[in-house]
Amino acid sequence: MKRFSILLVLLLLVGLVVPALAQGEETFVTVMHYFTGELGRAALNDIFTAFQEESGLTVFDNPIGHEDFKTTILVMAAGGDLPDMFSYWAGARVQFVVDSGALAPIDDMWDANNLSDVVPASIAEGATIYNGQRYLIPFGYHYVGMFYNPAVMAQAGVTEFPTTWDGFIALCDTLKAAGVTPIALGSLNRWPAQFWFDYLLLRTAGPEYRARLMAGEASYTDPEVVRVMELWKGLVDAEYFVPDANAYDWTDAADQVANGEAAMTLMGTWITGYWNSNGLIPGENYDFFPFPAIDEGVPNVALGPVDGFVMSANAAHPNSARALMAYLITNLDAQAIWAQGQGALSPNVNVDPAIYNVVMQKAADQVAAAEGFNFNYDLATTPPMAEGGLDMFAQFMNDPSGYMDYLAATQAVADEVFGGS
Repeated sequence: MKRFSILLVLLLLVGLVVPALAQGEETFVTVMHYFTGELGRAALNDIFTAFQEESGLTVFDNPIGHEDFKTTILVMAAGGDLPDMFSYWAGARVQFVVDSGALAPIDDMWDANNLSDVVPASIAEGATIYNGQRYLIPFGYHYVGMFYNPAVMAQAGVTEFPTTWDGFIALCDTLKAAGVTPIALGSLNRWPAQFWFDYLLLRTAGPEYRARLMAGEASYTDPEVVRVMELWKGLVDAEYFVPDANAYDWTDAADQVANGEAAMTLMGTWITGYWNSNGLIPGENYDFFPFPAIDEGVPNVALGPVDGFVMSANAAHPNSARALMAYLITNLDAQAIWAQGQGALSPNVNVDPAIYNVVMQKAADQVAAAEGFNFNYDLATTPPMAEGGLDMFAQFMNDPSGYMDYLAATQAVADEVFGGS
């Protein structure tokens, strides 16, 4: 109830401030985003300051916490009270808002800035086009991998990292034998658990089946999904995870790896920004290896989110919004500030790879070598379905034994969301 009250006050404040700005000439651009962490916030401040100096426009910046943003922006879209532009996750979430009629296409701005020569086709096709038109400017993207503590691995006698599932299980057993908990997971906010479901499904049933499941064309009670949960359950039952995963958030899990309580965590490259801010040295205090292969013949695809910005259909300052959106993707200094500050990979092909530290360069190489790039679960399916799936993952980490019941309940959500029987 308290959280709802705070949200209501926030919406009222936004509703009061944004129209006041909208009454003037196009000297403003109103922006809302979910980059409230210390590094992301500082990097955006630097970028917005540079844009204001170059353009003469004022950025009205309104950050909202990551979890609250997910609800707030949909409430504002339903009420027609969106800012000129806002950050959003590419994939099904953008599709959901596009289908509601709340966003404006940006094809003209895309073409005017020759962005097809700036953004790689693999990202541009999957992240920016919805219903045949451009709607999103990619700002940064992330790769999900197994981030680990090199010192802990070395103390356990680990000198090579697994490329197969059997090798991964052997690694976990080696770590346990050395008295180290293999895996940290902080699923307090549910979403960090999704990466286990994602990669287990992608490495067994493959990306085509996963796309069908995300679209409601396959069932959560299918043998393919049951197998994923059984593989995952085997890891939990073997006590490879730090106990009580749902009691911790992702930064807690990162801390557990950094201080040696656990050896590794499955997380996105934003963890590098967090660790860098805590004084850890990439390549020395942390590193990563790709999620291993499980079944032969399944495509090796990368996983992660693409963060971008979209423009509201009723933007009061559309020209200013287009100018800022173009700046965010084309300005190499802005891209470098964001990549280094937030632990992101740049979607601009002209960015010098030298901006990346050794670990981020390895991540970029993994993405380049992958046979495809897939959005993580809560960005690959509709927001209502994502809520049902994220609830399932949290239930599973509390008690893996009930996974068949969880799958049936999640399929019931899918039937309601996608109109199944």
